[in-house]
Amino acid sequence: MDKFFTSTAWNTFILVVMGIIAFFTKEIVTFFMLGFIIIILTNIYGVLKDIARKIDRSGRNDRL
Repeated sequence: MDKFFTSTAWNTFILVVMGIIAFFTKEIVTFFMLGFIIIILTNIYGVLKDIARKIDRSGRNDRL
């Protein structure tokens, strides 16, 4: 399930839903701002996940 929520298909679906809502509510600027926020949060999540993997690997090497 973790890979689904970080996949391109999920992000595309969310952006389409947000775009439809923004079109009907006339909040196009909000749509772009939320899109940027989603992209930034996805990048932060990826970096934190990589850091956690490196810490786990180095922790295992220290125990051996």
